Amino acid sequence: MKKGYWVVAYRAISDESAVKAYAALAVPAIQSFGGRSLTSGTSQVKAHEAGLRLRTVVVEFDNYDTALAAYESEPYQKALQALGSGAERDHRIVEGA
Repeated sequence: MKKGYWVVAYRAISDESAVKAYAALAVPAIQSFGGRSLTSGTSQVKAHEAGLRLRTVVVEFDNYDTALAAYESEPYQKALQALGSGAERDHRIVEGA
């Protein structure tokens, strides 16, 4: 079965405390679904071509369905509520090759 990934790029952060509150709730929610962080919000980013140098987080799950379920879970939805409008993000869930 192919792995599932969350790829999240932070376009703008207007409230760093909301991002920290989100992370405090999101990390255990993600880990409860077996999610493994491959990068973090503090990882270095080198953009190429039309890319933008944005805070980027990549999380790996055992499969695509688990990645979807983690996003839709109640604990993760609570994390999103904590984030509120504190950041503008591009969040994608993708199936591995």
